[in-house]
Amino acid sequence: MHFGASIFALAALAFSSAAVAETPKPPVAEKRAFVVTSPHGAKRDDEYYWLRDDARKDPAMLDYLKAENAYTDAMVAANGPLRDTIYKEITGRLAPDDVSVPYRKNGYWYYSRFEAGKNYPVGARRKGEMTAPEEIIFDQNAMAEGKGFFRIGASEVSPDNAKVAWMEDTVGRGQYVLKVKDLSTGTVTETGVTNIQGLVWADDNKTIFYVDKDPVTLLSKRIKSHVLGQAPATDKLVYEEADDSFYVSVMKTTSDKYICIYLHSTVSEEQRCAPADGGDFKLIAPRERDHLYRADHVNGRWVIQTNWQAKNHRIVTLADDKPLGDRSLWADLVPASKDYFIEDFRPFKGFVAIEERVGGNKRLRVLDSAGKSMPVASDEPAYVMGFGTNEEADTDWLRYTYGSLTTPETVYETNVKTGERRTLKVQPVPGYDASKYATERVWVTARDGVKVPVSVAYRKGFKKDGKAALFQYGYGSYGSSSDPIFRQTWVSLMDRGMVVAIAHIRGGQEMGRDWYDGGRLMNKTNSFTDFIDVTRGLVAQKYAAKDRVSANGGSAGGLLMGGIMNMAPQDYSVIVTRVPFVDVVTTMLDASIPLTTNEYDEWGNPEQKAFYDYMLSYSPYDNIKAQAYPATYVSTGLWDSQVQYYEPAKWVARLRAKKTDSNPLLFRVNMEAGHGGKSGRYRAYEEQAEYIAFLLKELKAETLLP
Repeated sequence: MHFGASIFALAALAFSSAAVAETPKPPVAEKRAFVVTSPHGAKRDDEYYWLRDDARKDPAMLDYLKAENAYTDAMVAANGPLRDTIYKEITGRLAPDDVSVPYRKNGYWYYSRFEAGKNYPVGARRKGEMTAPEEIIFDQNAMAEGKGFFRIGASEVSPDNAKVAWMEDTVGRGQYVLKVKDLSTGTVTETGVTNIQGLVWADDNKTIFYVDKDPVTLLSKRIKSHVLGQAPATDKLVYEEADDSFYVSVMKTTSDKYICIYLHSTVSEEQRCAPADGGDFKLIAPRERDHLYRADHVNGRWVIQTNWQAKNHRIVTLADDKPLGDRSLWADLVPASKDYFIEDFRPFKGFVAIEERVGGNKRLRVLDSAGKSMPVASDEPAYVMGFGTNEEADTDWLRYTYGSLTTPETVYETNVKTGERRTLKVQPVPGYDASKYATERVWVTARDGVKVPVSVAYRKGFKKDGKAALFQYGYGSYGSSSDPIFRQTWVSLMDRGMVVAIAHIRGGQEMGRDWYDGGRLMNKTNSFTDFIDVTRGLVAQKYAAKDRVSANGGSAGGLLMGGIMNMAPQDYSVIVTRVPFVDVVTTMLDASIPLTTNEYDEWGNPEQKAFYDYMLSYSPYDNIKAQAYPATYVSTGLWDSQVQYYEPAKWVARLRAKKTDSNPLLFRVNMEAGHGGKSGRYRAYEEQAEYIAFLLKELKAETLLP
């Protein structure tokens, strides 16, 4: 055991006892000399590097994390009543016996339902009609019993409807095992196949194609096929990817005629497909740097979304009688435009549905067989539309979802021939009255003149007098857009007079591909300055008081939080960040860490000095200095495979050692969970209630509006 272990153990014991001092003292992590050397000779001191233990067994490290949890327990103890109130409010907005909208596939209606008070859904189906007897596919509550963590990943019913295959994780690290259940007998087969990500049935109802992950880096590397009843050692290697910058996945086309291997990196994509009833995989188009495309098949043709000669993407087609692999044969269906960015599509036999971004919002458009284009309208200034579950291609009905910061998700279906629209479900939110809340789209001019869209919401009666507290969320990485979906946890903030806002900063794709490129690689700091400028803009427009601003972001959004804390700590009173990616340079120098090599085109490769220097200029861990920082709540999962626990652990330790303020710095470590946090419907809200209570106290916003 290392020297520091006994100190941390005693600290944890002291914090958990009844005789806790009035002002608990935080754990102080031991400093151990360690130098991180780059390939080009640059050196950095990392005195907390010892907190990294890939086996997660080092006693000193574990005792330190336990001491942090004990300190957090002591510091939030006084918030207990408010935390419990928030938790009751949040869970009270969950319909206790909620049921999803059933969808039809291959003669069955599928749906999931919650039972009152239960943490996990029950997956079920009915044959032919919804009046038929219910067949339970997954009773996840029974499956999760006795497990600290439980999650079902991808699942798929076999083409003959007789079996279901699924991925199961009981650790939280995303290392799923493959299981198969006979739906007539209930017999579960433990296939022995482990560490997978994604699965597809072949037409023979006995072969499953799956993604095999590297056991060390956890990168998706190979596609294998498993035949039921055979040992995993006999599984056939179908494809292996040599380039670690590509993610590998497997899927079926809409027509169900092809199984496709999809390869994706930040700036390049490749797809190869084989008949689902057997045959060789053939390239849709060979990979090429800066060419992104995705192909689907339906009704005797390939439909392809591509950025070839179209930065904001276009949609092309290729008939079955044309050879694959030759882009010159692609014919435009939806041409490129500067006015909209095509994000996704769904092909049907008689029409194509398109998800596109216009003015910072995501909307839908339908293109019928005659070439007529019909956008789906919205009545709100800031909203999000998206595809619902559309499993059957031979239909005139498109199912889609609609929502906003104040409108709970609503499932619609529209008839593309008649224009008829039907409301299938409005997400039930007990006790919530949407008419009491309002949403706006605000534009803030960033320091370089770019206009940044912001989605804002508040309870009606709010006055723009510069006195309110603000909760501002951001992400801004990977081209992932932060859509203004309804978050029922945020209602508790608005009900206390707070303004909630999403800053749609560069690094996402809300405004198109240029918006993404403007916030990655050597433009990454635009994400940070956009977020700060949005904060200052909202304060200037009197949406909030300067000294009552909180900010929130997780994972790569945690990088954002770390960046703004170093660059503009005076602009924020409270920071909340979950699984933050804060040790950019060290992580990106280590190719053994999961996801690192996949992301060189996102952050840059620090083995090249220009990227190293730029990344070092903003890396949150490397830029901590002796200054006052906001009150901060940090959380992580010990078993996180995406942002390793030691990143926030090191960051918190260095923040504690250097910050000059007396503001609380709390570090909550879930010792059982990974990147997604606790599993289960209700358990997932426990941590959220804790940090919401924390920020409300710090912002003096605990009181409910009348």
